[in-house]
Amino acid sequence: MFFYILRRTFAALVLLLVVSAVTFGIFFLLPRLAGETTDQLAAQYIGKNPSPEALAAVKKNLGFDQPLYEQFWHFVKQIFVGATYKYGPDASTCHVPCFGYSFKNHIEVWPEIESRIPVTFSLALGAAVLWLLSGVTTGVISALRPKSFFDRFSMGIALAGVSLPIFFTGAILHYLFSYKWVVFDNLHYVNFTDDPVGWFTNLILPWVSLAFLYSALYARLTRAGMLETMSEDYIRTARAKGLIERKVVIRHGLRAALTPILTIFGMDLGLLLGGAVITEQVFSMQGIGFFAVSAIKDNDLPKILGVTMIAAFFIVLCNLLVDLLYAAVDPRVRLS
Repeated sequence: MFFYILRRTFAALVLLLVVSAVTFGIFFLLPRLAGETTDQLAAQYIGKNPSPEALAAVKKNLGFDQPLYEQFWHFVKQIFVGATYKYGPDASTCHVPCFGYSFKNHIEVWPEIESRIPVTFSLALGAAVLWLLSGVTTGVISALRPKSFFDRFSMGIALAGVSLPIFFTGAILHYLFSYKWVVFDNLHYVNFTDDPVGWFTNLILPWVSLAFLYSALYARLTRAGMLETMSEDYIRTARAKGLIERKVVIRHGLRAALTPILTIFGMDLGLLLGGAVITEQVFSMQGIGFFAVSAIKDNDLPKILGVTMIAAFFIVLCNLLVDLLYAAVDPRVRLS
């Protein structure tokens, strides 16, 4: 088990390095291949009508006049040791971890993202618990009672959930419960440590609208996996040995059907931790996704780059956790 964890952790670190190289190539290499000069590339980090002094400072600070491998080394190193950017006699420090520095607003990117992480985490983790409980439970019951009224009704709701986009369901819920009936008035994020009740009530609608789509997907996936698993020979053997039905379903049936669910759960949760863009926009939650959209509108490349790196980190981390959970769900994975 120890060597399995060690291998997976090393693979995750290598993957992070590869993701960093790809991200660096998208932001620094591809524009040059498209024909942009260093002055044009530096101008994108400053804004319209930059002065020659500002262009020279950005080119020097970001190393645009250096070979690409040196730029990439500086790009990776600054995350762990920070960076100092000079403008004539003045200097600005990007503290560890340095995920970029906005030359337009002269602020560090990481503190801006860090202040929004609790919003995105609260939204993603709460919705994940909701869609896992509702989706997996619905899928198991539907698989145990195929072609029943519950099965047809729940799969019909799941089909609607898969078909309707989040911006539609979120807007409908927001209109009904915040404006028409005023059950949840003036939705905004509240810190959990300041007001746990306010934190919970303000996130109910975003959780439900986000979980509605994912719970539908998980219900259909769980149902398909359980229908296949419950027809296996070892399930009939377990029943023939006199094992109670609850243990047959949970210990043998559901456990075997969890592997594909864990796979997509790692991807879905990682993507949401990198920013639930649509949900945050619909409910005006100032999370990482909202921050990313604002950065794109302002064409602030360091902020976009920082969000990209953070989102990639969360995806790799969640997939690492999924790999470790595989070993708990299926012991055969440890030997692979």
